[in-house]
Amino acid sequence: MSNEVRSRKIILDLAVTLDGFIEGKNGEVDWCIMDSEMGFTNFLNQIDTILYGRKSYDLWGQYTPTIEDTEAEKEMWGLVHSKVKYVFSKTQKGTDEKAVFINEDILEEVNKIKNKPGKDIWLYGGANLISTFINLDLVDEFRLSVHPVVLGEGRPMFIDIKQRLNLELINTRTFSSGVVQLIYHLKRN
Repeated sequence: MSNEVRSRKIILDLAVTLDGFIEGKNGEVDWCIMDSEMGFTNFLNQIDTILYGRKSYDLWGQYTPTIEDTEAEKEMWGLVHSKVKYVFSKTQKGTDEKAVFINEDILEEVNKIKNKPGKDIWLYGGANLISTFINLDLVDEFRLSVHPVVLGEGRPMFIDIKQRLNLELINTRTFSSGVVQLIYHLKRN
């Protein structure tokens, strides 16, 4: 039996439109389908840490479910808020009761996080943070849920990628909602 500790994976888990957008031109995500068949709770149980850009954290990292939200949605948000949160920001500094803010030395800080014991890590985004992580070779798994909608314009999933990425398809799942989930691992030399 090996005593070797495996490095935690950073998993980019995103909902994306068929034409490659992660949000509409006004920031809308009303096209995103959430259903129990997709097993999002299982994914949340696989991770213990979430990495946010500041704008994404401001929008979703502190989201409080409303009275209109279903019990399943409230349970999901409870799971999200039980995770350790790191926020990458050029402007907001320090730590609050909900998150640790990282302002510089991203590669060094993320490697420290990855080397701590624990479960895998969810790279939530936004698009600028995703690009930074890809360009620093920090993403281990791409878990993309392609939704059956074409927006025509919006925020693209990938911007300013500096190098070619070769990926290996690990799994494909199709849901009755029309969402197709693709899981890729990065092929490293």
